[in-house]
Amino acid sequence: MRHLGGFVIRSVADALYPPGCMACSAPVADARMLCAPCWSDAHLIDGTSCDGCGTPMPLALARGDIIRCDACLAGPMSWDRGRAAALYAGSARSMVLALKHGDKPDIAHALGRWMLRAAEDIITESDVVVPIPLHWRRFLKRRYNQSAELSRIIARLSGKPHGPDLLRRIRPTDMQLSHSAKQRFDNVRGVFEVPAHMRSVVLDKKILLVDDVLTTGATLNAATGALRECGAAHVSIVVFARVEQSTKF
Repeated sequence: MRHLGGFVIRSVADALYPPGCMACSAPVADARMLCAPCWSDAHLIDGTSCDGCGTPMPLALARGDIIRCDACLAGPMSWDRGRAAALYAGSARSMVLALKHGDKPDIAHALGRWMLRAAEDIITESDVVVPIPLHWRRFLKRRYNQSAELSRIIARLSGKPHGPDLLRRIRPTDMQLSHSAKQRFDNVRGVFEVPAHMRSVVLDKKILLVDDVLTTGATLNAATGALRECGAAHVSIVVFARVEQSTKF
């Protein structure tokens, strides 16, 4: 009877509030789905990609086991390995904006599953999953941390420990959208720290950092630096979407 009651409640709820596509809100069978047009415009990354930042790469450019794009070879970030589930375009961009600014933390489950698929190899070798933290002022305004919503799903599905308190953002920063690449790095320099009571947890551990979007890499680079200062043995990153390197800001 309990299962029947739950089915009835869900049926009534679906009738009153039909499930919408995660990207455009068009009617779909389940709230964790994309409609057909948005699915075809999702820009999911499949196949060969850079081992440092997750950008797609032609198979012809792959040499050996470690594949790096020209940008990572020219100016590598401080983390060791990286993956992205999609390019920041089309419906993938719409989903990021819905998660981050559209008050839709529920879609993190689907995005987290895609990230798990994209980064399965580096997640397997990680000891703990850590989100990029928000400053408490922005957290109060948004009411949730989109990166922590993603990292929680990844940790639960992979069976890895979740460390949402291993990093702290010690001062507020300007929004990065209007900044140049150099300004973005300057904006987040020294903004993260590992709390004193958490430093023994970080020491000699393989950390997986989780964020929603990789643009210049400034935020993830600063967070990686804070973890390395406290003795992290290895830091990898996974994001849902990776801005194409040719995109101008």
